[in-house]
Formats: sequence, C-alpha cells, structure tokens
Amino acid sequence: MKKLNGSQMIMEALNKEGVKVVFGYPGGAALNIFDETYKQRYFNVVLARHEQAVVHAADGYARVSGEVGVAIVTSGPGFTNTITGIATAFMDSIPLVVISGQVANSLIGTDAFQEVDAVGISRPCVKHNYLVKNIEELPRILKEAFYIAKSGRPGPVHIDIPKDITAAVGDFSYPDKINMKTYKPMYKGNPGQIKKASKLIAEAKKPILYIGGGVINSNASKEIREFVKITQIPTVQTLMALGTLRSDDEFNLGLIGMHGKYAANMAMSETDLVICAGARFDDRVTGKTSEFAKFANIIHIDIDPSSISKIIKANYPIVGNIKDVFEELNPKVKEAVDPKNYEEWRKTLKRYDEIHPLKYQDSDEVLKPQWVIEESAKIVNDEEAIIVTDVGQHQMWVAQYYPFKNPRTFLTSGGLGTMGYGLPAAMGAKFAAKDRPVINFNGDGGVLMNIQELQTIAENGIPVINIILNNKFLGMVRQWQSMFYEERFASTDLTKQPDFIKLVESFGGKGYVVNTKDEFKKALKEAVESKILTFIDVRIDRFENVIPMVPAGAALYNMILK
Repeated sequence: MKKLNGSQMIMEALNKEGVKVVFGYPGGAALNIFDETYKQRYFNVVLARHEQAVVHAADGYARVSGEVGVAIVTSGPGFTNTITGIATAFMDSIPLVVISGQVANSLIGTDAFQEVDAVGISRPCVKHNYLVKNIEELPRILKEAFYIAKSGRPGPVHIDIPKDITAAVGDFSYPDKINMKTYKPMYKGNPGQIKKASKLIAEAKKPILYIGGGVINSNASKEIREFVKITQIPTVQTLMALGTLRSDDEFNLGLIGMHGKYAANMAMSETDLVICAGARFDDRVTGKTSEFAKFANIIHIDIDPSSISKIIKANYPIVGNIKDVFEELNPKVKEAVDPKNYEEWRKTLKRYDEIHPLKYQDSDEVLKPQWVIEESAKIVNDEEAIIVTDVGQHQMWVAQYYPFKNPRTFLTSGGLGTMGYGLPAAMGAKFAAKDRPVINFNGDGGVLMNIQELQTIAENGIPVINIILNNKFLGMVRQWQSMFYEERFASTDLTKQPDFIKLVESFGGKGYVVNTKDEFKKALKEAVESKILTFIDVRIDRFENVIPMVPAGAALYNMILK
C-alpha cells in the first residue's frame, strides 16, 4: 500500500476512473491540487476563464461522451461561481464530480478568507456531497463520488476538500467497487409490471410513447427505436430527448409542450394510454395538469422512484433503467401488439399535422431564424454533428427545426434554462468529440454571459462555430412582453451591443456579419472548412416569435398558432 498526500490521491483516483479531461480554475485553497495536476500525465487540464464555465464545460463533455465530467475549483467565490453550473447539471441529470478546495479544517467556521459553507450551499442542487474530514476517508469518498454520479439517475456530486487534507499523507487504497447500504439503484423493472404494461399497450386504441432525457442518459435509444418499429406507436419527445428517434422517423411526432408541434400536443390531449419513459412531466410539457392526458392511463418508467407520480399520477409505475426495462418489454409487445390496431389513431394524428404543420413565413427581405437553422443542417451535412444552444428563442427554434438523427448530438439547458450555457458547453463538447463539427446556436444576449471562454477556445485551438441569431433583443422575454405586457419592452432592448466581429477577432478567431441568405451560406461554408473559432453574426427578423406556443397555465390543446 503506497503513501500519498491528498492531492496525489486525487490524481490517482482520476486516473483509475479513466478521466481524460479536467476543467478547472485554481486558487489558494486548491493550490496543492493544481500543483499535482502540473506533475501528472494522466489527463489534460483545461483552464477555463470563469468557474461557471468550468462546470458547463464539464457538463458538455459529459453529455457528449456519456462519461463523468470533472471540474476542480478553489474555495469561497471560486465555489459559489460554480453553483449555476451545478444546478444546471442537477436539473438535467448530468453526471459530474466537482472538487472544491476549502480552508484548512482548523479554520472552518471562523469566517476565514475565502471560506463559505460549500457543502451547505450545494446541498439542494447535487445528488450527494462530501466534506472530507480526514485523509483516511479520501480514497473511499473519491470512489463513491464517481459511482454515485454515474449510477442510477445520474447527477453532480460535490467533494469539498480542506487544504490541510490535500497536503496530509496517508495510505492510498482505492476500492475496486462500492457497496452502499443506503443507495441501491434498481435497474431491472418488476417483471409483473412489465407484463401488465405490454397487455395494456396491446389493448389501447390511442397510445402515445412519451420519452425524456432519461432515455439518452441510459443509452436506450436503440431499444426505444426497436419498440417504435415493433408497435408503430406515435411518439413525442421532450427537449432533452431529441435525437432519440430520427427526425424523419414516420412515427416521430416531434417536440411536445409549450413550443411543441400541434400534432404532438393534440396527441397527448386525446390519448388513452401514455407510455412515459425517462421523462418527469415537468410544467413546460404538461401545461395545465388537470387537462393533461385526462383520458389516459399512465405507464411511467423511470430509474428514479421519486419522479414517479410526483406530478402526474402513474397508474402503472415501473422503477428501473430505461434500457433494461425496454429490453424486457420489447419481446413481450412483439408477441402481444398488432400495429394495425392503431392505424386510425395514426391517421388522425397525420391529419392534425397536415392541418397545422410546423411552419414559418420565409422572406427574401429579412433572414428568418428558422431558415438559418434548416440551412445550417444542409451545409454541415453531418448526422453526428453536435448542436449546442444557449437559452431563449433560438433554443426553441433549434428544437423545432434542426433535423436531429442521433442521441447525444443536442446539448442544451432544459430544466434550469441557463443563459450562458452554450459557449462553454460547446467547448466541453469539442474536447469529447474532437473530429466532429460542433455548432453553437446562441442569442445576442446569452452569448455575452460567458463570452470570456472565447479565450479558452482560442488558446486550445478548438474550432467551435458560433451562430448568433441576433435580433438585438432578449428575444424570448420580448416575445412575452409583446403577447402579454402590451409591448412594454422593459430591459430587453439590446440595440446597443458590441461589435461581435471585432470581439472574436481580438481572441484570434474569425467573424462574419450576415444579412442575406447568400452571405450566410458563404460564411458557414467557410467556417466549416477553415476549422478555426468562428462567430457568424446573423441579423434576423427582430420580431419573429416562437410558434406554436402554449401560454403558461393553459392546456396543451390551447395553442397560439400564429
């Protein structure tokens, strides 16, 4: 058994966990840790320029790779700056291990310089957290942190390590596996409940498969696609599930919810059976809960038992990993289900799609954001391209109009809705997928929230393409002000903005200002070919709205359609 100090133990643990990239920002309480990162050769250390971006980058890396993202920061403001990133990952069930330095044990509770109660602050927005009290427990805590982050319903785990622990020497024995009496995720679904579910599916007349981000997290896209192929059941996807089914799958009704497609929302309003897999019935999907799927039985499949019946009562709960449950369910529905039973239902939904298809009024006078997104897909022409968004109108337009074909190709902040997510997440994504294009769609408001990461991107030579859908507004807030606040544009007009081209060029990148379709095509083609950091400032219709829209508190069938 070898003797190591606490900082060396962290390096060895990260190596044993197969970590390839660590995102970080140093400071006094974390100096011993960062000193060891300088000496090791196990993984690449990426210096971001703000701790929020550190965590978003680790988040982007985790979403693309399917592995645990790792962030290391210092105490006090170094840690408090991470909270938005941690909460973002927590809401979207993204596996992270966030290691923070802390003042020495002898100083905890004395209001020492750069001391905060990091464990207390993080508790509401992590899956689990630790304050390391002695060197002997550090190896076990590191192992548990990775295990908890990636098992069951994934999520961020925080380890707060006092500076004296990072220097203390102890025996390093890294556990091979973890057995926690109070934490036993259930992967296999109850066989009786799965059998009941297959019978219920066979008897339904108007079933809907409703899939969420849990499908992506459990790597169950193959099983879900097989289920849809067997049953031919119409399927709706949440924002976090996009890419599970191909956008051109004939049974894919598309996005559901506040900005979902008409046919998808009507399907949920008229269905007699909801098969929910890895979704949590959040308010942006359900609208008015008393009207949500009110004629339907609910089968709810989720690895997190606390999510089941939390918002919408499940008649048939199945606790288990989505991949494992559908591996058991698919053979049963293959025997029990006749897809012809749903033929009239599919025809009804097809008519709904024909009556109110997803559409926009194109123009040669001013660029429409929807056209820009559709054209981007044609130019990039790569089904494995990674598409990242910030939060706002552009996020919803991408969800509506980008033709996703594969899982883990769409990164966005769904649950928390974090402006400032896009740029650093795209950076993290590129470290996970070096040979694939990474396109970050952003707004002119959100892109400024972590604009400093242009330095990190340029310094590391990673060619992220940023398409700024610039309407000189905080667009989604402006849309609400137009619809519900008599066009009082309080604090949303961004007419006075920086020169984005000079800004990106000051970091060594390339910039374009685009006002026409031809200019956009030329700019994006050059950006794809040049393989350098790029900003494309696309001047879009200032008052274009995201439609359809379900007003807050309304039923899904009460959509604003124009």
